[in-house]
Amino acid sequence: MPRIDRLDLYVVELRLTHGFTASTHSARTLLHVVVRATTADGRTGWGEAPVPVDPYYLGETTDTVWSVTRDFLAPAVMGRSWDTIEEFTALYGRVKANNFARCGMEMAAWNLLAATTDRPLAALLGGAARTHVPSGVSLGMDGDYDRLCDTIAHHVGQGYQRVKVKIGPGADVKVLEAIRNRFPELPLMADANCAYTLEDLPRLRDLDAFGLMMIEQPLAWDDLLDHATLQKELTTPLCLDESLTSAGRAREALALGSCRVVNIKPARLGGLLEAVRVHDACVAAGVPVWCGGMHDFGISRAANVTLSALPGFTLPGDNSGSDKYFGEDIVTPETRAVDGLIEVPDTAVPYEVKDDFLEAHTRRHIQLTA
Repeated sequence: MPRIDRLDLYVVELRLTHGFTASTHSARTLLHVVVRATTADGRTGWGEAPVPVDPYYLGETTDTVWSVTRDFLAPAVMGRSWDTIEEFTALYGRVKANNFARCGMEMAAWNLLAATTDRPLAALLGGAARTHVPSGVSLGMDGDYDRLCDTIAHHVGQGYQRVKVKIGPGADVKVLEAIRNRFPELPLMADANCAYTLEDLPRLRDLDAFGLMMIEQPLAWDDLLDHATLQKELTTPLCLDESLTSAGRAREALALGSCRVVNIKPARLGGLLEAVRVHDACVAAGVPVWCGGMHDFGISRAANVTLSALPGFTLPGDNSGSDKYFGEDIVTPETRAVDGLIEVPDTAVPYEVKDDFLEAHTRRHIQLTA
C-alpha cells in the first residue's frame, strides 16, 4: 500500500531544437512541472505536467500547475495510503479542472505503483497489445513551403509513418497543396487548433480535396455541436482534441457525431486513468484513436508510448523520438523511434531521471514532507 511521504516539485526548462508555431501560439522554450513522489522506504515515482507556458491551449500555464499542485494536490495526498489509482485520485477529487496539474500528480502515482509492485506500467493499464507502437511527427507552421517539404522528406526518410501539419486561415490550402504535390501518397493530417468557425465552411470544404487522414480541432476549443454540424458537411474525418477534457465529454461527442477520430492526451484529460476510459469508450463505439503529445519530456513521453500500446490506438501518434525535439532529455534511456516504431517500456522502472541534468535545468524547486 503506497504512501507518499515526500514530494519534490520542479519547474524544468528545456529548449526545443526547432521553434514550433501553431495558429494559437509559438514555442521555443518549455517549462514543465516535474513531480517526484517518494515513500518512507525510498521508492520513487516520477510525474510530469507537460503544460504550456501560456494559457492559449486550455488555460493552464506553468505557474497555475505549480500553485495548484503545491497548494491543493500535494496536501490532499501527502501521508495518505492507497491501493489503486482510483483511490489515489479520489484523495484530490474536490479539485475541479486543472487537468495538467492532476496529470502530473497522477503520473507520479502510476510510476510509484509500478515501482512498488514491480509491474510495468503497461500491465497496470490493462496489458499492452503490442511491443512497439507506430510513430508520427507533428510540424509547426512554416511559410517556406519548400523548406517544410524538405523537413517532411527528412522525417519520412527516418521512417515516421504519418505527418501532421499545423494550419489556419490563409495558411491551409496552399500549404497542403504544396505537400500533396511532392508527397501524393503521404499519410497526412492537418491540425487547426480551433482557428476556424462555421463561416469558414467553403474553405474547409476545399480541404476535402487533399485526401487527409483527418482535420484536427477546426472549431472552438469548447465546442461539440458546431463540430457535429461541420462533420456532416465534410468527407474528411474530423478529430477532436481540445474539446475532449473528460471521458464524459468524449461520450457526448461520439453521441453527437462531432468527430470520427479522437486524439487522446493524458495531460489534457487529467491523467492516464481518464485516458484509458476515453480509449474504452471509443473502442466500444468503433472510433479509432491516437495519442497526441505536448512536446513531452521523457517522463511523460514514456507514459504516452505505453498508453499507445492499448488495442484501440490504431493510428500513429505524435510520440516521436526525444531527439526530434531536444538536444538532451531529462531521462536515460531516451525515447527513440527506429524505422517509425517506438519500443513499449516493459519494466517497472524503464528509465532513470538524470539528477545532475535535472538540477542544471531546474528553475524552481520545492520539497514538501508529510
